Amino acid sequence: MPWSLDLVPLPPCALLGGPPLSGLLWTVLLLFLWYCYRVGSDPPSHSGMLKSGSGRSSFSRSSSRFPVDPRHSAPKASAAITMETVEEEEGTESYLTPVLSHAPFPTEAAAESRKLYRALQEYAKRYSWAGMGRIHKGLRTFLNICARINDRPSIQKPHLFYLPDVPSIPFFPRDAHRHDIEVLEASYPIILAEFQAVYQRGIDTKLGWSYQGPKGQTVFPLYNAGVCVASNCRACPCTYRTLLSLRTFISSNSLGSAGFWFLGPGATLGGAYGPTNTRLRCHLGLQTPAQCELVVGGEPQCWSEGHCLLVDDSFLHTISHNGGAEDGPRVIFSVDLWHPNVAAAERQALDYIFAPEQ
Repeated sequence: MPWSLDLVPLPPCALLGGPPLSGLLWTVLLLFLWYCYRVGSDPPSHSGMLKSGSGRSSFSRSSSRFPVDPRHSAPKASAAITMETVEEEEGTESYLTPVLSHAPFPTEAAAESRKLYRALQEYAKRYSWAGMGRIHKGLRTFLNICARINDRPSIQKPHLFYLPDVPSIPFFPRDAHRHDIEVLEASYPIILAEFQAVYQRGIDTKLGWSYQGPKGQTVFPLYNAGVCVASNCRACPCTYRTLLSLRTFISSNSLGSAGFWFLGPGATLGGAYGPTNTRLRCHLGLQTPAQCELVVGGEPQCWSEGHCLLVDDSFLHTISHNGGAEDGPRVIFSVDLWHPNVAAAERQALDYIFAPEQ
């Protein structure tokens, strides 16, 4: 019997005397019903489940062609991921390609780098590889990056860990960490008062101070490489509570520190690089003579009392105090904050990888 629209039940609007549907609407309705029938009757395809980008895993191809002999035990799984990297079409690289790579960690890598890579593997085994693509790629390629940039002058050269695909500029705007900056600037009077109380007791290693860098630069740390310095925090209780109220303070791994940095007149810190590009160093000016200058990545800046600067210290930076004894020292409160483009999962993994040594 030929197909007839008369067999299709009329919609309620037609039964109630409403305007009849046009032929175009009936055609669209029939095409939709036909599409639903085809989608429901086609078997699901599993060919794309083991794809990364446009390629398939060679592990799935080999296992489908060759049956497993039960008389032979399966090889012991290694700590590294054993899926083979596949080539991408048109020269593009999948975001997960470094995670799916089975190539071993470079044999020429330093012992410290191999230790960090093993820590990442332990973290992924305990938790998940999800979101670890950039960290995995950074650990595997950092050695090659260092080999390339050490052969020539470079404006950015972190000496411990480089996270790829992170936007980098020498100085970041306040909006990158508006909440934490506002908290620090609002606490400026009490932070300055607690520093002055500590300073009046004298600068001595027995009193919690430490000498770093050039002659004339000393630090009174509240956190040192992710470890709370309890005696110093007790000496500055309000400053310590301010630190705890910050949302992005790096307090759980060795990449993070916080404390008072004291630079005497005539002192200069030559070209230096920070350990990583995953953090920003926030400087709250406490006492800032006009003759002091900070140059990061070739861009000069000056501190201002009661205000913060957000600095990516993985860039080449220099600090100088060209004033005289009558100008007094330069004093800042320095806090290490997470880079805003480091995701929460990556922060958790970095806390594990760079766990402080107690």
